[in-house]
Amino acid sequence: MNLASLVSARSSAINGSGIRRVFDEAAATPGAIKLFIGQPDFPIDPLITKAAADAILDTSSLPSPNGYSLTQGVKPLQDAVRQHIKRDLGWTIDDTTTDCLITSGTSGALFLAAMALLNPGDEIIIPDPYFVLYPYLAHLAGAKAVKCDTYPDGSPDFRMTAARVEPLITERTKAVLVCSPGNPTGVVLSQQEQRELLDLCRRKNVLLISDEIYDEFVFSESLTARSAEGNKPVCPSAGREPGSFDATVVIRGFGKTFGVTGWRLGYAVGPKAILHEMRKLQQYVYVCAPTPLQLGAVAAFKADITPHIAEYQRRRDLVVSTLREVTHVETPGGAFYAFVQVPKRLNMTGEQFYQRAKQDKVFIVPGHTFSSRDTHFRLSFATRMDDLKRGLDAIVKIMKG
Repeated sequence: MNLASLVSARSSAINGSGIRRVFDEAAATPGAIKLFIGQPDFPIDPLITKAAADAILDTSSLPSPNGYSLTQGVKPLQDAVRQHIKRDLGWTIDDTTTDCLITSGTSGALFLAAMALLNPGDEIIIPDPYFVLYPYLAHLAGAKAVKCDTYPDGSPDFRMTAARVEPLITERTKAVLVCSPGNPTGVVLSQQEQRELLDLCRRKNVLLISDEIYDEFVFSESLTARSAEGNKPVCPSAGREPGSFDATVVIRGFGKTFGVTGWRLGYAVGPKAILHEMRKLQQYVYVCAPTPLQLGAVAAFKADITPHIAEYQRRRDLVVSTLREVTHVETPGGAFYAFVQVPKRLNMTGEQFYQRAKQDKVFIVPGHTFSSRDTHFRLSFATRMDDLKRGLDAIVKIMKG
């Protein structure tokens, strides 16, 4: 059979993830220094794993914790998310104007939002650089991803501002997708920048989708305040603006925040008119998020990850202070990535720098994986300090020639 002739144009137009390529190559390299992995390296809070294990081992309850949940999520987790959003954003999710949906990861939430919003020919504005999924959200819907250039005049600051977004909005624009703290850059937009994006979207009748997967991975200089409990960061967000719930879908997750990326758990909150459509689609795509893991995630809101954030800030400071001696690095305000410029004097692309670093068993991700340009590479500092130091030493030596 000619199986290639059966493959859809939709699928054949998609490239494999550049991150996964690096993952595979590092796995085949003994002694690899892995500065590419986008997942936390701290231990999971036992409260969370115990809650999930208890649910898995519960064979007496009916309905079973190992069976299907409601599409929108188990009630204990729904309640916990709603309470958290009330404390954090001030939103009251009333099931009339606003709603909440537990999803299969934040990627699942983003996919559902795109499918609910985009018709063929529609447009969604995304940052450049972007998380690798973003362009394909549009592609899979037959729509167009319009990239917002954040490399002004060749001097990148990676800030997706209203002034840069507004000229890109057309009559076909349905949504603006913003990620702060950003992946791959770690850049955190200010509350003023978030406010201006929200105001722009309202004026243009465009939905703002706020991907806040790293909302608690925010370093001290980027915080707007502390939570009411005093022990959690408050990240700038359009969702903090009064009445923002009618124009914003906020998407957050549990995997990155609490070190359970393999659980594939996230949630979306926002206007009921949009969340209702996302829920309908989830019935057929994912059915529901994994039930026992949802029950485990209820305990996550009691976990304190502030010591881990402090450790990541220490690593961030090491990355910036080390690499700024040899190149330009925009200081990450959150997440656990730095998007590092390949020095122009080397006359190398991000891919070429990756190939050179690989010779020293240092694995990073070339910039073209996340961008229309290939002038940078992404470095993750979610790794052991000794590996981070060894990797930085090797990178500095390459940059010094």
